Amino acid sequence: MAANSQKQTVLVTGASSGIGQGVAIAFGRQGANVVINYRSDEEGANETLKQVKDGGGDGIVVKADVGDEQQVRQMFEKAIETFGRLHVLVNNAGLQKDNTFAAMTLDEWNKVIDTNLTGQFLCAREAIRHFETQPTVGPEEKAVGNIIFMSSVHDIIPWSGHVNYASSKGGILMLMKSLALEVAPKKIRVNGISPGAIATDINEDVWSDEEKKKELMKLIPYKRIGVPEDIAKVALFLASDDSDYITGTTIYVDGGMTLYPGFVDNG
Repeated sequence: MAANSQKQTVLVTGASSGIGQGVAIAFGRQGANVVINYRSDEEGANETLKQVKDGGGDGIVVKADVGDEQQVRQMFEKAIETFGRLHVLVNNAGLQKDNTFAAMTLDEWNKVIDTNLTGQFLCAREAIRHFETQPTVGPEEKAVGNIIFMSSVHDIIPWSGHVNYASSKGGILMLMKSLALEVAPKKIRVNGISPGAIATDINEDVWSDEEKKKELMKLIPYKRIGVPEDIAKVALFLASDDSDYITGTTIYVDGGMTLYPGFVDNG
């Protein structure tokens, strides 16, 4: 992958564990300045920072609830104050509050939507405001800013028992596309990554249990569970000049989960 012409500053939300942590560490290994956001896991965020620095990057840890407008604003101000400008936002923070639809409480609905969808809106809006006011550096044809929305295969695959989560991810898909269309003339790129089954703490009960893992494999034609590094490699590509002509696109990193696995043997 061709290196960018200048050192990037990258803000990764939800970077204290899982996919966000893997993405932040990968950018650190590219020598980036990484703003590591977390909401409650300070120890995990500090471990991310350590690995970013061990990999040759620099960074800071910033506590903020992405669903809180004022905290989001302060997080971006801290990033700009520390590193001077922002190049990439990786909109990653997300959570699950699972229940059957009839039993789902309004609180369970709101908490997931507030973090997964409203949180990505607030962070993207703040990033756009900074991108629009930052001076252009480098060739005029290159992007002045870059947003990567972290979604899920459940932006197109329905998921019973997880209606709030799937709804938030479906919303991210159209949020990403609509925003990409609006800001493309301003030389701001916006894309999405939709992971499939990735081995993280949030689903450890599945991939660490042999029987549950066997059932999961029926949904993955490629016959392996992904790891955060699989997602991080795509994020690095979308943040680089190598993908400069790509905007408004979602890349599914799922081992084929979106390919209707039930038809793998001719249905």
